[in-house]
Amino acid sequence: MANNKVGHSLVSAWYHGSAWLYLLWPVSLLYRLIMLIRQCCYNLGFFKRYQAPLPVIVVGNITVGGTGKTPMVIALIKALVAAGLKPAVISRGYGSHAPHYPYLVSRSDNATTTGDEPLLIAQSIDCPVMIGADRKQSIELMISQCDCDVIVTDDGLQHYALKRDFEIAIIDGDRLFGNGHCLPMGPLREPVNRLKRVNWVVSNGATDTVSTHMLLQPSELIRLTSNEHYSAESWPFSKQVHAIAGIGNPSRFFNTLRELGFEPIEHAFTDHHQFIHSDIQFNDDLAVVMTSKDAVKIKPFASDNCWSLPVNAYLPDSFMSDVVDKVQRLIATR
Repeated sequence: MANNKVGHSLVSAWYHGSAWLYLLWPVSLLYRLIMLIRQCCYNLGFFKRYQAPLPVIVVGNITVGGTGKTPMVIALIKALVAAGLKPAVISRGYGSHAPHYPYLVSRSDNATTTGDEPLLIAQSIDCPVMIGADRKQSIELMISQCDCDVIVTDDGLQHYALKRDFEIAIIDGDRLFGNGHCLPMGPLREPVNRLKRVNWVVSNGATDTVSTHMLLQPSELIRLTSNEHYSAESWPFSKQVHAIAGIGNPSRFFNTLRELGFEPIEHAFTDHHQFIHSDIQFNDDLAVVMTSKDAVKIKPFASDNCWSLPVNAYLPDSFMSDVVDKVQRLIATR
């Protein structure tokens, strides 16, 4: 639990302001300088960049922590499939322990092997998902093993070794950019002006800074040990629940539960937390409700009182049509 407390303290400082963060200012300057030199080396051709034979869409963010990137990837894949395209996903597979890399994710895998987000994507929609730190190797193996015509990268906005045709950056409409500083003084992986160079900026939540908004809409609660499910309105148990969230912004999940009429007892963990059985054991009979991302890790040892609350990402039809149209035109010219 010590790591959780340290992580949450740092995030709180980033978004609520703390004077002690200025002690990290020299490190942040060094970080920005390294990032700038790295970008220049790629732009000037000193570092090689891989050009995939298929169109590549990067979905990422410029802040540390969750912005709704994975639901966005799932929604994008569904739109591409609905248009008759054959997308495939590559991911670094953060926290994974695969037997080899690149590794093709199976729906029957566990999150320890694949990482939580790749497994959630693979289980949410019928689409090949490959994990590995080397994107070039992942794409080449994907093309050799799977029938696909467009590559979607889950994260990778800062992975400049991979050329991309389109970039979609997701921002948190509630928290935005915190104190506006780069790591470790602030939550930014890159300065905010990086957003001027992406093709689309999508806000998870309402904000005046961008025009394209994504709505994360909760669906029915699903018992992890069976297919039993209930809407929030038909929930037959106590509205007081233990709420588990090992995501970038746990408060968003807790607030969603409150909006649905629940009374969450909050249990916040760091993003990508590797859950163990004791994390979900409490001395009562209340339901334990969690995000889908956490559920893929907890399901192997879940008890009957464990429930997940999936969310679906909804974006403007005009945005999805624009993305699909650009991909189709790229495929036609390749």
